[in-house]
Amino acid sequence: MNPASHPDARHVILCDEHGRAQGASELVAAHSGTGQLHLAFSVYLFTPDRQSLLIQRRSRFKLLWPLVWANTCCSHPRRGETPVEAGQRRLKEEMGVSSDLSLGPEFIYRAVDPSGRGVEHEYDVILLGTFTGNPVPDPTEVADWKWVRISQLQQAMQLEPEKYAPWLHIGLPKCLSHQTIGAATNARD
Repeated sequence: MNPASHPDARHVILCDEHGRAQGASELVAAHSGTGQLHLAFSVYLFTPDRQSLLIQRRSRFKLLWPLVWANTCCSHPRRGETPVEAGQRRLKEEMGVSSDLSLGPEFIYRAVDPSGRGVEHEYDVILLGTFTGNPVPDPTEVADWKWVRISQLQQAMQLEPEKYAPWLHIGLPKCLSHQTIGAATNARD
C-alpha cells in the first residue's frame, strides 16, 4: 500500500498538553487557523560517535516549510502506533533507512509557516538513533540531505535561522542535553 493512501495518513491524533490522545482531526484542518495541538515525532539519526547528524531539506511539495532544512525525519503517529513504531515506519518511507530508535525528550511548540499557508502546533516526541551510510530518500518528501557536524550545524542555525525548521531549533538543543546523546557530543565538540 502507498503510505499516502493509508486510511490514517490524512489524519492526526489530537492531544492535550500532556500528550494524551483527545480524538482526531483531518491533517489540513489541524494545521489551519491557530492550529490544533496534535501528536508528532522527530527522528534524529547521529553517527555512532555522536559527532554528526543526518539532516534533510524538505521537499518543495511540502505544504509547510518547503525547502527548509530539518532533522532526519518527522511526522505524525497513526492510531495504535507507539512513537518508536511510527518513527521507524516513517524513517523507512521518507529516508529509505532503518534504525533502532529510543525515546528522547518531549516538547510542545507552535509555529506559523512564513508563507502563511498554515501552522504547526505539536506535542513532539524526539526519537534518537544512530546510522552510518547514505539514505535513499523519497524525492517527493526530501529535496536534499547531508551529514553535518553538530558544531557546524549549530553555527549555521545561528547565522541563518530561517533556513532551518522551527522544531529543529527547539529539538536539537534538547537532543544534545539528553543523557545518551549530549554526553558524547559535548565531550568531543
